[in-house]
Amino acid sequence: MNQETNKLQPSSAQPTQYHTHISAKKRLFQLNLGEVWRYRDLIVLFTRRSFVLTYKQTVLGPAWIFLTPIITSLIYTFVFGGIAGISTDGVPTLLFYLTSNAVWNFFSSCVTQNAATFTANANVFGKVYFPRLTIPISNMLASVIQFFVQMILVAILLGYYSITGAVSPNWWGLLLIPVILLQLGVLGLGVGIIISSLTTKYRDLAILVTFGVQLWMYATPIVYPLSQLSDGLMRTILTVNPVTAPVELFRWALLGEGTILPLALILSAVLTVVVALVGVMIFNRVEKTFMDTV
Repeated sequence: MNQETNKLQPSSAQPTQYHTHISAKKRLFQLNLGEVWRYRDLIVLFTRRSFVLTYKQTVLGPAWIFLTPIITSLIYTFVFGGIAGISTDGVPTLLFYLTSNAVWNFFSSCVTQNAATFTANANVFGKVYFPRLTIPISNMLASVIQFFVQMILVAILLGYYSITGAVSPNWWGLLLIPVILLQLGVLGLGVGIIISSLTTKYRDLAILVTFGVQLWMYATPIVYPLSQLSDGLMRTILTVNPVTAPVELFRWALLGEGTILPLALILSAVLTVVVALVGVMIFNRVEKTFMDTV
């Protein structure tokens, strides 16, 4: 009898206490990074989900990660390198376009995937609470993984042309690549969540985003180096573009050829911070009421 009584008595060990406070009141620049970190397992699941949904019911599956930049680079080589005769500053044409496509695809993917954050995840947002920034962050991480997979092709060609002496990478400059990716990722995330926030009311932006990103690519030295433009209005416009300086720095580090503009790099960093802060501000404001309009 005593043994049965002991079994029914509560354990002396104190149970772990959890406290979650959900409130509609949130400061405009409140990030709650500590809460986002506690949901890091959810970020991993969302990152995995983005790959599954992208290549679900496709014949070739993840092989498209390799095929898309190869096909695109071959077309650019034929059109811009062959027909138009655009110089690549002595860099082998295919390597130039593969490298440019890798960094641009990373940025554009951050923009386009995050541009549908609210509309694509409305069903999930309406059923359960979790930090909303986990989805944009997971989209950016998925773009990082895709970037490094594409860089395998670049590394193969880069190794070959380095041995033959066709290119001379700035090896120590490769240390700057994580910084470049971080800046472009934050910039793409900021632009994406701004578009996503506005799309909850103005659905036209969802239609224009793909077209706008493509126009942005031609306003960035992707299919041509910045050195091909003489001083003038067009070069000034491209220099103000916050993606131009990181792309040129990326090619300078990896291929040994690129135009380094310190003032443009500073301007790009400042614009990245501003866009990210504005994006978070609008994101925090819209997430309170977007279920009423989506």
